[in-house]
Amino acid sequence: MKQTFAIGIGGAAGQGVATPGDIFAKIFSRRGLHLNAYNAYQSIIRGGHTLLTIRTGPECVTNMGDRIDLLIPLNQDTMDRHLTLLTAGAACIYNSDTIKPGPVADGVQLCPLPVSELVDITRNKVAQNTLAIGAGLHMMGIGFAALEEVLREQFKKKGEAMVAENVGVARVGYDYAAAHFTAFPNPLPKTDTRYAILSGNTAMAMGGAAAGVKFYCAYPMSPSTGVLHWMAAHARKVGIMVRQVEDEIGVINMTIGAAHAGVRAMCATSGGGFALMSEGLGMSAMIETPVVVINCQRAGPSTGVPTKTEQGDLWQMLGAAFGDYPRVMAAPLDIGDCFKLIPEIFNIADRFQCPGLVLCDLLLSEGRLSVHPKDLDFSPSIDRGELITSANGYGNGNGAPSAAATNGDYKRYKITESGISPRAIPGVPGHIHTVATDEHMEDGVLISDEFTNPIKRRAMMEKRMRKVAGIEAAVPRPALLGPRDADVTLIGWGSTKGVIEESCEILNEQGISANQLQIRWLVPLHGDAILEILKHSRHTIIVENNYSGQFARYLRSETSFVPDGHIRKYDGEPFMPHHIVEAVKEQLAGQTKLSVPMHEIMV
Repeated sequence: MKQTFAIGIGGAAGQGVATPGDIFAKIFSRRGLHLNAYNAYQSIIRGGHTLLTIRTGPECVTNMGDRIDLLIPLNQDTMDRHLTLLTAGAACIYNSDTIKPGPVADGVQLCPLPVSELVDITRNKVAQNTLAIGAGLHMMGIGFAALEEVLREQFKKKGEAMVAENVGVARVGYDYAAAHFTAFPNPLPKTDTRYAILSGNTAMAMGGAAAGVKFYCAYPMSPSTGVLHWMAAHARKVGIMVRQVEDEIGVINMTIGAAHAGVRAMCATSGGGFALMSEGLGMSAMIETPVVVINCQRAGPSTGVPTKTEQGDLWQMLGAAFGDYPRVMAAPLDIGDCFKLIPEIFNIADRFQCPGLVLCDLLLSEGRLSVHPKDLDFSPSIDRGELITSANGYGNGNGAPSAAATNGDYKRYKITESGISPRAIPGVPGHIHTVATDEHMEDGVLISDEFTNPIKRRAMMEKRMRKVAGIEAAVPRPALLGPRDADVTLIGWGSTKGVIEESCEILNEQGISANQLQIRWLVPLHGDAILEILKHSRHTIIVENNYSGQFARYLRSETSFVPDGHIRKYDGEPFMPHHIVEAVKEQLAGQTKLSVPMHEIMV
């Protein structure tokens, strides 16, 4: 298995859990180490338990893992919750003035810091945090210079005195650990590689900028708010108009309006906000105006558990709006994929003039991952489809003239073999057309203005739905990861990719051969390709982060495929590798067909 090291920093909201996490993340990434971070927190401003887990290592780290190697509890509650979960080789650094340890497993090192003896806590209320950072870095075998560099960056806006004070406190913690604590046996390595640290929200926002988005609109709703934060902070630099609107009804309508005017437009929300967007989404389909809508899932129903993750919105997205219409929907596989997916889905949405739906979740939206800068393509291929931007028809996305532009009788919804009609930007001379949400004729005039013509209704409906075949051809088919003749095939979708991947590695090491089928494109599903893959599988298990097995139900409805077993988690926390490994073993032993793992570390 990969060699990794995991730090857990816990406390109450408001105790400064995030800052040590940011410092560790910067230091690890600058050492050329990969990292994956997940913050389990409550939906209150102050108080409530928070545990930030940062897992790092020289190879790609795809999930938060199964264990904590170094626990830094900032309060007694964190100590009480998590100390007993540490195993041999782990350590716990804590403020011995205010926190008392309980019983520990053999081989766990307790590292008390007498904070009031070491620093003047009246001057620095978060001194325990800085001391613990310094002590922890010494135990990991990381030189103090790396910490000093990051602390100077962290506090430079507060003046040199604040910088010097924090550097001094960290030095005291570093030296105290050298004199009193046993270092970890394997110092963290160092390479010459440098990684960017991105959240999924940041990645999707940057992906939008790379895709050429010029209008972004949102109402703040966690866990999607980070997309709005990035867009607002960088709007002027990247040339994007950003609007925070009063509700999600306004959001989707303004986004469609901007897209109708000719720019790439995007919005993001969570399940509750997406519910309000549904009718507007139908307008996008009817007027054949492409928009990209991101849904960052959280635990529902209703406001549910606002700061916890889940894959519970699949059927909501599948049933969004009403009536039949072409659309494309995808779930990013990891935080790096959050960046890559946005330009891809924009190209498909533009080309087929339909809504593009992105089904993310809190695990990716607010998680953090190391990404190599070379993997962030800020000049992706852009395909605007049949877009007419000038009277001579040039500028239709591929640089070729449109036949419709040379014809004075422009038909915005011209019936074509592909179902795609030439799309003119409003105001282009010679391309006057009507856009309305009622069913219409080729020029956009409502069929009810003449009479409700069933022949024309059928023709226009069939025209739109002919795009489905083109979308299916444009979307890549899923592929199997791992040996085809494995004992067990684990099927997942979206954000479970990393944890299933590591689970397969563990199972293979333990003598149970395993492979993985991870679904990224949900609409179209490519059911025939999935069945072709799964017909060779010996034992199939679907893994998903919801109660009812929403993807299992969707796959069955599209293909009639029924798996041999299910692993489901719906407590608001993500899967850990051992959850899946243990569930696979009990199912292969015939003990059950449905496993519901219990989350131990984040409770």
